[in-house]
Order: sequence, then structure tokens, then C-alpha cells
Amino acid sequence: MKKAIKLSVHKPDLILLGVVFALLLFGLLMIFNASPVTSLRDFGDNLYLIRWQILWSILGLVAASIVFIFPYTFWQKISPLIFISSLVLLCAVLIPAFGLKVYGAQRWLSFGWIGFQPAEFAKLAYIIYVSSVLARDIKIKHFLIVTAIFAGILLYQKDLGTTVVLVASGLAILFASGARLLYFFLLVPAFAAIGSALVFFTDYRKARFLCFLNPLADQQGVCYHIYQSLLAIGSGGVFGLGLGQSRQKYGFIPEVATDSIFDVIGNELGFIGALVLISTLLLLIYRGFKIAKNAPDKFSYLLVTGITTWVGIQALINIAGLSALLPLVGVPLPFISYGGSSLIATLLAVAILLNISRYTKHDSINFR
Repeated sequence: MKKAIKLSVHKPDLILLGVVFALLLFGLLMIFNASPVTSLRDFGDNLYLIRWQILWSILGLVAASIVFIFPYTFWQKISPLIFISSLVLLCAVLIPAFGLKVYGAQRWLSFGWIGFQPAEFAKLAYIIYVSSVLARDIKIKHFLIVTAIFAGILLYQKDLGTTVVLVASGLAILFASGARLLYFFLLVPAFAAIGSALVFFTDYRKARFLCFLNPLADQQGVCYHIYQSLLAIGSGGVFGLGLGQSRQKYGFIPEVATDSIFDVIGNELGFIGALVLISTLLLLIYRGFKIAKNAPDKFSYLLVTGITTWVGIQALINIAGLSALLPLVGVPLPFISYGGSSLIATLLAVAILLNISRYTKHDSINFR
């Protein structure tokens, strides 16, 4: 029988904590700046969205503080319960009495005046469960079944962006677990083929891909979104038009406070502002992988790898999509975009990272 290893506890990664607070405050500033027209048009109150985002931020920080208290090993113990609960919530979206359809996609659970997206929390649930499974043994069949279940439900909800983030996080965990390279030579082309089929056999996804190839093809039709994004970012130049000076946020950029908020950042703060934001996100990712490098055990190593990959891939897809470096896919920019579900789920994930950072093998993580 193996003897239990006693883990020494030290301060969490204070640099990571500072980066998260900086991103959170910057996100609130940009939502306050970008949302008045949308808030007034849709809700009759120009401060509607920022009020809610402040509330979500407070709730997210309170929830994250509670999660931070629990040692990371607790999540491994209850990972099957997390897995089942997440599946129940994802399936509940499809029940008419609970599910809410927005823009033709049924992704929301509605309870009176409160609504949330289970898919945002499913990413964290999936990462915890897969990390727990692969930490014990590399079971490729188990990994594929769990991934197929989550991805299948998300695709049924027409949420390709979240599916891509989830699958990419899963592959990162599988790679970090020490799985045979043969699996990746088989799985990566297979997933790419499935993704291509989902794009080319669905009209609206195919149209988006064609707009990626030629954003000027139909500027007032299917390519309107990406055209306006490029116009906003390009007209920002090096230093931007100045905070609050964007004209395109006044009804021209679709989803201006949510998935497209990077357009406003590029327009008002220019290349320099966008570069600072991207550098801050890269610092967060660097700190995440540094925690993974010094993680106390395999489960924590895989968990940190999965969470860090999730945040990094989602930020990449959002920014690259709006910049026409990748096909446009609807995912929020972590910590910046409006949305309570995304913000709270990401804050909970960061709380787990910070908890794991208290048990890292070297107490130099805050200074290097």
C-alpha cells in the first residue's frame, strides 16, 4: 500500500491573480464603453449590460473564493458527480420547459429572469473528469466515449465553437498524460475531417468559411460581420481612435459587447492596445503552464494543462476569427466579453489553478 504524500502549502501564484484582476477590470471598462447602444436598444437602459456584468463579476469572485478553499484533490474525488451533473444540465437545455432558444440555437437554461449556458460550465466539468480518468490510466476508449458524448450534445445545440475548444483541451490533456503518439496521428486528422464535414455540409458554416477566404465577397450579406470587424480593427491604426471614440460600436459591429468586443478594443486602442491585451493573456497562459510544470501530481498537472489550454485556445479562436486569421466562430473572449456564464466558469477554473499553485513543488512560482 502506497504511503500518502503530504503536500506543503505556500502562497498562491500572485502574478496570475494580478493578471486575472487586471483582465477582469479591463473587461468591465470595455463593456461599459461598448454596450450603451445595445443596452438602450434591447432593454431601454444604456447601463443594463454593465450592471449585469458587474453583478456577474461579484458572484463569480465569491464563487471562485469558495472554490479556492477546497484542495484540488476534492475535485478528483467528485469528478464522476461533476460529469453526470454537467450532462444533466446540457440535456436539460433541450427540454422546452427549461431550454431557451436564442438566434436559432437552443443553448440556454431559463429559470424565470435568470438564464445561463451549461456549455460554459461543461468545459470545466469535462476537463476535470478527463484529467481524473487519464491520471489513473490512459484509457483511450474511455476518453473517446466521454469526448464524443460532450461534443455530440454541443453540436446538437449548434455550438461548434465550444466543441472545438473542448476537443482541443481534451487532446492537450491526452498528450500531457503521456499517451502514445500514434493516437494523435490518428485522432487529429479524424477530428479535422469531422470538423470539415460539419462546415461544408452546413450552409451557414460554409458561408462563414467562404467569407474567411474572401471577406469582401458580400459585405452587406453573409460577410457583413467579418467585414465590419476588419474595418474596425484596421481603422484603429497603431494607437487607436481613443477610448470611447469608436463610431462602429453604434450599431455597425454585431454582438459588439460579447463575441466582438475585441473589435472595439482594436478600433479605440489600436495595435498597441490590442498587443497589450494579447500580451496579458499570454502572461496568464505562461503562468498556467508554469504551474503545470511544478504540479505536485499527475492529476493536477493534467488539470492545469487542460484549463490553460481552454483559456488559450478560446482567446486565440476569438481574436484570430475577428482578425480573419481563422474562420469566424462565436466564442467569447475570456474575462473581457459580456456574459455571466462564461465569466463565472472561467473564474472558477482560475480558482482551481490558484489552489494548485499553493501546492507546487517550488515556492518560487511568484517570483520567476
